[in-house]
Amino acid sequence: MDKFTTLEGVAAPMRIINIDTDRIIPKQYLKTIKRTGLGQGLFSEMRYNDDGSEKPDFVLNQPAYRNARILVVGDNFGCGSSREHAPWALADFGIRCVISTSFADIFFNNCAKNGILAIVVSPEDLEKLFQDAERGANATLSIDLANQTIKGPDGGTLHFDIDEGRKYNLLNGLDEIGLTLERAPAIDAYEEKLKQREWA
Repeated sequence: MDKFTTLEGVAAPMRIINIDTDRIIPKQYLKTIKRTGLGQGLFSEMRYNDDGSEKPDFVLNQPAYRNARILVVGDNFGCGSSREHAPWALADFGIRCVISTSFADIFFNNCAKNGILAIVVSPEDLEKLFQDAERGANATLSIDLANQTIKGPDGGTLHFDIDEGRKYNLLNGLDEIGLTLERAPAIDAYEEKLKQREWA
């Protein structure tokens, strides 16, 4: 998993509440267990017409936001089913950070396991970030995970809270397997002690 330390990129605004995982990545894309290639299907029902052509009014189809790395979204993002394909699709598209007032718990945890920083802010701060994101090509935010700050295009800075364990894992690029491997020496030492007891 890639480390998340700092991120500077265009932020795309989606003023929609209750975006569920089926809207993030519809069910027809769930046949694969690969984490690559799903970016094409991200928000596909909102991004494309029935004939496959792009809907020009959808934010990620607009020139200013095609390379967005950050999403600023409405309340309760990632609700619905627990499909891990949702953060896979976001990451494959290039999204590394999602900011909202709240997230569904399973989606929130799946983001961290896949190197995506999900940030919870107050409604007032979210409105400021929406206004920043709505600047189009000038909608650049800077995220500093170590210092837990979001800096807007005018230099204004917001602070966000994050669980220390989640922060550590993201900064070091550790998923659950990576975290276990990091503790391998302690695990091996414990296993050796157990062997010694059995032989005693």
